[in-house]
Amino acid sequence: MMKTSLTVELTLKEVCEISDVPTEVMITIIEEGIIEPKGASPDEWSFDTYMLSIAKRAFRVHRDFEIEWTGIPLYLDMIGQLEKLRTENKSLKQRLNRFLLE
Repeated sequence: MMKTSLTVELTLKEVCEISDVPTEVMITIIEEGIIEPKGASPDEWSFDTYMLSIAKRAFRVHRDFEIEWTGIPLYLDMIGQLEKLRTENKSLKQRLNRFLLE
């Protein structure tokens, strides 16, 4: 069986349209280092789907919780760590239950 990976690269305009994030806001997200597109200038920038999801999340957090842009990277990192810990906790609970049932 052959494994293939699909990489999608999007332009700034496409990312803004798909995510419904204004261009000025997307540029702020990039300037704050929340995402780092490939390319030297806005005309050359390319984004992958992971960056798209991070940008959407950053925009929602800023809009919904009124967190300043400088705090968004810390917030996203903390949420990522929380999700990782929840996954690890679930896995450990499953392993413990198997041990207790034996």
